[in-house]
Amino acid sequence: MIHRTITDSIIRLAGKYPVITITGPRQSGKTTLVKSIFPEHKYVTMENQIVRDRAMNDPASFFSPETGKMILDEVQHVPQLLSYIQEITDKNQINGQFILTGSQSLLLSEKVSQSLAGRTAVLKLLPFGLEELSPIQDFKGMTYEEWMFTGFYPRMFDQNIQPGDFFPYYFETYVQRDVRLIQNIRDLNQFTNFVRLCAGRTGQLLDYSSLAKDAGISVNTAKGWISLLEATYILFLIHPYYHNFSKRIIKSPKLYFTDTGLASFLLNIRDPEQMKTHYLKGSLFENMMIMEMIKHRYNLAQPANIWFYRDNNKNEIDCIYEGTDLTLIEIKSARTFSTEKEKSLRFIDNISKSQPVKKVIVYGGDESFSYLGYNVISWKEILSVFDQ
Repeated sequence: MIHRTITDSIIRLAGKYPVITITGPRQSGKTTLVKSIFPEHKYVTMENQIVRDRAMNDPASFFSPETGKMILDEVQHVPQLLSYIQEITDKNQINGQFILTGSQSLLLSEKVSQSLAGRTAVLKLLPFGLEELSPIQDFKGMTYEEWMFTGFYPRMFDQNIQPGDFFPYYFETYVQRDVRLIQNIRDLNQFTNFVRLCAGRTGQLLDYSSLAKDAGISVNTAKGWISLLEATYILFLIHPYYHNFSKRIIKSPKLYFTDTGLASFLLNIRDPEQMKTHYLKGSLFENMMIMEMIKHRYNLAQPANIWFYRDNNKNEIDCIYEGTDLTLIEIKSARTFSTEKEKSLRFIDNISKSQPVKKVIVYGGDESFSYLGYNVISWKEILSVFDQ
């Protein structure tokens, strides 16, 4: 089993809270992980229709008076159980007694916040990160195009499944099950087309009007579907950074996919060679680098603190990490480093004159070095951004 970086955070917080809640996309490895960390816990999945019916129809008897430690998988299907978990944990005062998982963040988080406020730590488990896969010898020599095309879902690596044999069924299952459970979407083909249109906007500002027009739906429907894709961890929105720089900022978020392999499938990219010349190669590279940073933060049980900047004068910074200091990050897919004709780098230089910031360029090459006040980082060492 490939070690998940988030393990230490889960174990640490299970010693402090009676309930641990883990959300994340379907097939991100939640069940495998919690069963390995808590082998003594009784495992119950709400995906089982018989178990679900029993829990829904008679939740009081679902838990016995001697209820011990339990893993409740996909608990969002039976949210009424959470109030009973509240009563049990208040009575028993046992840390780590219940481990809850769910693949629908908004549905689960809303119920958790209502019933288990102050009693649970909520963590997010996304698919593998490069740091988790780097010890696997077979994958160390992969190009970033191969990583972008393959994606990071654990089952592909565990079962040696090729992307072409994974993503069509993954997406079909997602649409047929998760989407229908959350929203009554009458035309699933139209929804599928909408998701493909989103893939074509990877790394771009989210324009609801344009997206709705291209999809043949209303703006309100587009907003609802984007929220649905966020809730089920298909999409990830990065919001603009508005402190200190300027009041004339663009307020729209940027759209990214949680996994570039799924985005590549939706874009009909069929192999890494096609990726090398695809018009969205740079956007997908930016997508992968930003998600690597977000995975790292989530694995530490910390908020992402990842933003971007764009103003009305088209000045732009790809990524801003807000830690003790601000780290301004430009992301370039080119394998050779060059600062020629880079308006964004000149803008960063102007920003850095007025306030202390750390300047980083992440690029598609193999070597990391310093250059005129910038830390130039190879994509392979993306997490060293946090060490700057």
